[in-house]
Amino acid sequence: MVHKLHEIINLCEREGIALHEYFLRTEIKEIGGTEEEILRHMEQNLSVMEQAVQQGIEGVKSRSGMTGGDAKLLAEYLQSGNTLSGSIYTRAMVYATAVNEVNAAMGVICATPTAGSSGTLPGVLFAIRSHLKLSRREQLNFLITAAGCGIVIGNQASISGAEGGCQAEVGSAAAMSAAATVEACGGSPSQSGHALAIALKNLLGLSCDPVAGLVEVPCIKRNTAGVVIAISSAEMALAGVKSRIPVDEVIDTMGKIGRAMPPALRETALGGLAQTETGLEMARRLEETGHTDL
Repeated sequence: MVHKLHEIINLCEREGIALHEYFLRTEIKEIGGTEEEILRHMEQNLSVMEQAVQQGIEGVKSRSGMTGGDAKLLAEYLQSGNTLSGSIYTRAMVYATAVNEVNAAMGVICATPTAGSSGTLPGVLFAIRSHLKLSRREQLNFLITAAGCGIVIGNQASISGAEGGCQAEVGSAAAMSAAATVEACGGSPSQSGHALAIALKNLLGLSCDPVAGLVEVPCIKRNTAGVVIAISSAEMALAGVKSRIPVDEVIDTMGKIGRAMPPALRETALGGLAQTETGLEMARRLEETGHTDL
């Protein structure tokens, strides 16, 4: 596979194909499988996401006691009809929170691209699919485009919080989702590239500072915010707004920032929110009792 996104975009536009077509073709070539096998695997991933959303909305609680129930609260707020941001944004927040709460409760999720960032992509997809009337195959195409973009980001920079901070996890997830959303809306590969760049650069420098070392606080709410960045970035690109910094330069910059981050801000729980007075108290209670009692 070509490792620079702008080269992939140029190839797609020369050949008149969508990003998902390029990524699907490349996957078939590299793994030696068939299109049917790849689509079947993506269908399994999609089904896992759907089940996680449903489970999270019904209400789950993490074993630590730190998180759980927020997806249910957001769903009730959405149903109240008093939301400020419109149903698509709020629905995306509900779904993203639901998936990450299931992850925190040791449920089954699909890493997109990681477990800690597993809510952003399904949050976006499930919020837009009814509005856009996406067929099942179009939803699978969304996953293929997002996955392909994630591979590019991982090859150029990182998708690991331990290596690059949360910008590499939620940042990558938002960027992947933004690019796939543009394609789902009928945008061009070039517009998908701009959406990816806009989303990622708005999360540059985001630290990974999990309280008590668990993928719960502040991880879940960062996914909830990530869907808003993803959708708004897609909207900007669809409107014709362009990233002034080329997409591959944005990706490379994310990698450089990650390598420049001190270890305290890269998933060690030795800095950031994990070292606040409340964060330390939660960690202490968890160590002593196995539960935060919060």
